[in-house]
Amino acid sequence: MKRFWKDVSTEVHGGGWRLLLDGRAVKTQGGRAQIVPTQALAQALAAEWAAQGEEIDPALFMLRDLTDTALDVVAQDRTGTVATLLRFAETDTLCYRADAEDALHARQQELWDPLLGAAEARWDVHFVRVHGVLHQAQPPATLARLEHLLQTKDDFALAALTTLASITASLVTALAALEPDADAEGLWQAAELEEAWQAELWGSDYEAEHRRARRFAAFTAAMRFAGLAAR
Repeated sequence: MKRFWKDVSTEVHGGGWRLLLDGRAVKTQGGRAQIVPTQALAQALAAEWAAQGEEIDPALFMLRDLTDTALDVVAQDRTGTVATLLRFAETDTLCYRADAEDALHARQQELWDPLLGAAEARWDVHFVRVHGVLHQAQPPATLARLEHLLQTKDDFALAALTTLASITASLVTALAALEPDADAEGLWQAAELEEAWQAELWGSDYEAEHRRARRFAAFTAAMRFAGLAAR
Protein backbone atom coordinates (compact mmCIF):
# COMPACT_ATOMS: atom_id res chain seq x y z
CA MET A 1 0.00 0.00 0.00
CA LYS A 2 1.21 3.49 -0.85
CA ARG A 3 1.67 6.15 1.82
CA PHE A 4 -1.48 8.27 1.82
CA TRP A 5 -0.61 11.04 4.31
CA LYS A 6 1.86 13.89 4.64
CA ASP A 7 1.53 15.31 8.15
CA VAL A 8 1.38 13.46 11.48
CA SER A 9 0.32 15.15 14.71
CA THR A 10 -1.17 14.40 18.12
CA GLU A 11 -3.79 16.09 20.28
CA VAL A 12 -5.55 15.71 23.60
CA HIS A 13 -8.92 13.99 23.19
CA GLY A 14 -11.42 12.12 25.36
CA GLY A 15 -9.30 11.96 28.47
CA GLY A 16 -6.27 10.77 26.54
CA TRP A 17 -4.35 11.42 23.36
CA ARG A 18 -4.98 10.59 19.74
CA LEU A 19 -3.04 10.60 16.49
CA LEU A 20 -3.96 12.66 13.43
CA LEU A 21 -2.93 12.03 9.83
CA ASP A 22 -3.41 15.20 7.79
CA GLY A 23 -5.78 16.37 10.49
CA ARG A 24 -7.90 13.19 10.51
CA ALA A 25 -8.10 11.00 13.61
CA VAL A 26 -6.65 7.52 13.27
CA LYS A 27 -8.89 4.59 14.14
CA THR A 28 -7.93 1.12 15.29
CA GLN A 29 -7.87 -1.74 12.82
CA GLY A 30 -11.19 -2.75 14.37
CA GLY A 31 -12.70 0.66 13.57
CA ARG A 32 -12.66 2.09 17.10
CA ALA A 33 -11.38 5.47 18.24
CA GLN A 34 -7.65 5.09 18.90
CA ILE A 35 -7.29 6.97 22.18
CA VAL A 36 -4.15 6.25 24.19
CA PRO A 37 -3.52 7.13 27.85
CA THR A 38 -0.28 9.11 27.57
CA GLN A 39 1.32 11.76 25.42
CA ALA A 40 4.50 9.67 25.30
CA LEU A 41 2.71 6.77 23.62
CA ALA A 42 0.88 9.08 21.22
CA GLN A 43 4.18 10.65 20.17
CA ALA A 44 5.77 7.23 19.70
CA LEU A 45 2.84 6.17 17.52
CA ALA A 46 3.24 9.37 15.51
CA ALA A 47 6.93 8.56 15.03
CA GLU A 48 6.01 5.13 13.63
CA TRP A 49 3.71 6.69 11.03
CA ALA A 50 6.21 9.42 10.19
CA ALA A 51 8.99 6.85 9.67
CA GLN A 52 7.10 4.97 6.97
CA GLY A 53 8.39 5.32 3.43
CA GLU A 54 6.41 5.65 0.23
CA GLU A 55 5.46 1.97 0.52
CA ILE A 56 3.89 1.07 3.87
CA ASP A 57 5.64 -1.73 5.76
CA PRO A 58 3.16 -3.22 8.28
CA ALA A 59 6.04 -4.83 10.22
CA LEU A 60 7.10 -1.36 11.36
CA PHE A 61 3.77 -0.75 13.14
CA MET A 62 4.64 -2.66 16.32
CA LEU A 63 3.33 -0.02 18.72
CA ARG A 64 0.22 0.54 16.63
CA ASP A 65 -0.57 -3.17 16.64
CA LEU A 66 -0.15 -3.36 20.42
CA THR A 67 -2.38 -0.31 20.83
CA ASP A 68 -5.05 -1.86 18.66
CA THR A 69 -4.80 -5.11 20.64
CA ALA A 70 -5.45 -3.14 23.82
CA LEU A 71 -8.50 -1.39 22.37
CA ASP A 72 -9.94 -4.00 19.99
CA VAL A 73 -9.21 -7.18 21.94
CA VAL A 74 -8.37 -6.62 25.60
CA ALA A 75 -10.89 -3.85 26.29
CA GLN A 76 -13.65 -5.94 24.70
CA ASP A 77 -12.91 -9.06 26.78
CA ARG A 78 -10.75 -8.44 29.83
CA THR A 79 -11.98 -11.62 31.51
CA GLY A 80 -10.93 -13.75 28.55
CA THR A 81 -7.58 -11.98 28.30
CA VAL A 82 -6.80 -12.59 31.97
CA ALA A 83 -7.83 -16.25 31.65
CA THR A 84 -5.54 -16.68 28.65
CA LEU A 85 -2.62 -15.08 30.46
CA LEU A 86 -3.19 -17.19 33.55
CA ARG A 87 -2.71 -20.34 31.50
CA PHE A 88 0.89 -19.26 30.94
CA ALA A 89 1.34 -19.40 34.72
CA GLU A 90 -0.19 -22.87 34.89
CA THR A 91 2.48 -24.18 32.47
CA ASP A 92 5.21 -21.58 32.98
CA THR A 93 8.37 -22.59 31.13
CA LEU A 94 10.55 -21.47 34.04
CA CYS A 95 9.05 -24.22 36.19
CA TYR A 96 9.90 -27.12 33.85
CA ARG A 97 13.46 -28.34 34.28
CA ALA A 98 15.73 -30.95 32.77
CA ASP A 99 16.73 -33.90 34.95
CA ALA A 100 19.26 -33.02 37.66
CA GLU A 101 22.05 -35.02 35.97
CA ASP A 102 21.52 -33.19 32.67
CA ALA A 103 23.99 -30.34 31.99
CA LEU A 104 21.09 -28.14 30.91
CA HIS A 105 19.68 -28.30 34.45
CA ALA A 106 22.55 -26.22 35.85
CA ARG A 107 21.99 -23.53 33.21
CA GLN A 108 18.28 -23.46 34.01
CA GLN A 109 19.01 -23.02 37.70
CA GLU A 110 21.45 -20.20 36.95
CA LEU A 111 19.06 -18.18 34.77
CA TRP A 112 15.61 -19.23 35.91
CA ASP A 113 15.86 -19.58 39.68
CA PRO A 114 16.57 -15.86 40.25
CA LEU A 115 13.49 -14.93 38.21
CA LEU A 116 11.25 -17.37 40.03
CA GLY A 117 12.70 -16.43 43.41
CA ALA A 118 12.15 -12.73 42.76
CA ALA A 119 8.57 -13.40 41.65
CA GLU A 120 7.86 -15.49 44.74
CA ALA A 121 9.20 -12.74 47.00
CA ARG A 122 7.45 -9.94 45.12
CA TRP A 123 4.00 -11.54 45.07
CA ASP A 124 4.27 -13.81 48.16
CA VAL A 125 3.59 -16.99 46.17
CA HIS A 126 5.23 -20.36 45.56
CA PHE A 127 5.94 -22.03 42.21
CA VAL A 128 6.36 -25.77 41.91
CA ARG A 129 9.51 -26.75 40.01
CA VAL A 130 8.90 -29.76 37.76
CA HIS A 131 11.52 -32.17 36.42
CA GLY A 132 10.49 -33.36 32.98
CA VAL A 133 7.65 -32.30 30.72
CA LEU A 134 4.63 -33.88 32.42
CA HIS A 135 2.24 -31.22 33.65
CA GLN A 136 2.05 -30.57 37.37
CA ALA A 137 -0.47 -28.11 38.75
CA GLN A 138 0.68 -24.94 40.46
CA PRO A 139 -0.76 -24.14 43.92
CA PRO A 140 -4.28 -22.67 43.74
CA ALA A 141 -3.19 -19.82 46.02
CA THR A 142 -0.44 -18.89 43.54
CA LEU A 143 -2.83 -18.83 40.60
CA ALA A 144 -5.40 -16.84 42.59
CA ARG A 145 -2.78 -14.25 43.52
CA LEU A 146 -1.63 -13.92 39.92
CA GLU A 147 -5.20 -13.64 38.67
CA HIS A 148 -5.81 -10.78 41.09
CA LEU A 149 -2.56 -9.14 39.96
CA LEU A 150 -3.59 -9.36 36.30
CA GLN A 151 -7.00 -7.89 37.06
CA THR A 152 -5.30 -4.78 38.45
CA LYS A 153 -3.50 -4.13 35.15
CA ASP A 154 -4.98 -1.73 32.61
CA ASP A 155 -5.83 -2.72 29.04
CA PHE A 156 -2.51 -1.50 27.66
CA ALA A 157 -0.44 -3.43 30.20
CA LEU A 158 -2.49 -6.56 29.49
CA ALA A 159 -1.88 -6.11 25.75
CA ALA A 160 1.86 -5.93 26.40
CA LEU A 161 1.68 -8.99 28.65
CA THR A 162 -0.17 -10.94 25.97
CA THR A 163 2.71 -10.44 23.56
CA LEU A 164 5.42 -10.99 26.17
CA ALA A 165 3.89 -14.18 27.56
CA SER A 166 3.24 -15.58 24.09
CA ILE A 167 6.86 -15.06 23.07
CA THR A 168 8.38 -16.45 26.27
CA ALA A 169 5.74 -19.04 27.25
CA SER A 170 6.11 -17.60 30.74
CA LEU A 171 3.84 -15.28 32.71
CA VAL A 172 6.62 -14.82 35.27
CA THR A 173 8.99 -13.50 32.60
CA ALA A 174 6.24 -11.33 31.07
CA LEU A 175 5.39 -9.70 34.39
CA ALA A 176 9.08 -9.19 35.20
CA ALA A 177 9.43 -7.35 31.87
CA LEU A 178 6.92 -4.75 33.09
CA GLU A 179 8.93 -3.86 36.19
CA PRO A 180 10.53 -0.37 36.02
CA ASP A 181 14.06 -1.78 36.35
CA ALA A 182 13.55 -4.69 33.94
CA ASP A 183 16.66 -5.91 32.11
CA ALA A 184 15.50 -6.74 28.58
CA GLU A 185 18.67 -8.57 27.60
CA GLY A 186 18.77 -10.62 30.79
CA LEU A 187 15.11 -11.59 30.50
CA TRP A 188 15.64 -12.50 26.86
CA GLN A 189 18.56 -14.76 27.72
CA ALA A 190 16.32 -16.57 30.20
CA ALA A 191 13.50 -16.83 27.67
CA GLU A 192 15.78 -18.16 24.92
CA LEU A 193 17.84 -20.44 27.17
CA GLU A 194 16.76 -23.74 25.67
CA GLU A 195 17.03 -22.55 22.07
CA ALA A 196 20.49 -21.14 22.78
CA TRP A 197 21.45 -24.44 24.41
CA GLN A 198 20.43 -26.38 21.32
CA ALA A 199 22.39 -23.96 19.13
CA GLU A 200 25.48 -24.54 21.28
CA LEU A 201 25.12 -28.28 20.85
CA TRP A 202 24.14 -28.50 17.19
CA GLY A 203 24.88 -25.11 15.71
CA SER A 204 22.53 -22.42 14.42
CA ASP A 205 21.51 -21.22 10.97
CA TYR A 206 20.40 -18.02 9.28
CA GLU A 207 16.68 -18.74 9.53
CA ALA A 208 16.90 -19.51 13.25
CA GLU A 209 18.90 -16.34 13.93
CA HIS A 210 16.50 -14.26 11.83
CA ARG A 211 13.53 -15.71 13.72
CA ARG A 212 15.24 -14.99 17.02
CA ALA A 213 15.91 -11.38 15.98
CA ARG A 214 12.25 -10.85 15.04
CA ARG A 215 11.10 -12.31 18.35
CA PHE A 216 13.52 -10.14 20.31
CA ALA A 217 12.31 -7.04 18.45
CA ALA A 218 8.70 -7.89 19.33
CA PHE A 219 9.73 -8.58 22.94
CA THR A 220 11.50 -5.24 23.39
CA ALA A 221 8.71 -3.40 21.57
CA ALA A 222 6.16 -4.79 24.03
CA MET A 223 8.36 -3.73 26.95
CA ARG A 224 8.70 -0.24 25.48
CA PHE A 225 4.96 -0.06 24.79
CA ALA A 226 4.13 -0.89 28.40
CA GLY A 227 6.47 1.82 29.64
CA LEU A 228 5.11 4.43 27.24
CA ALA A 229 1.50 3.63 28.17
CA ALA A 230 2.07 3.69 31.93
CA ARG A 231 0.52 6.73 33.59
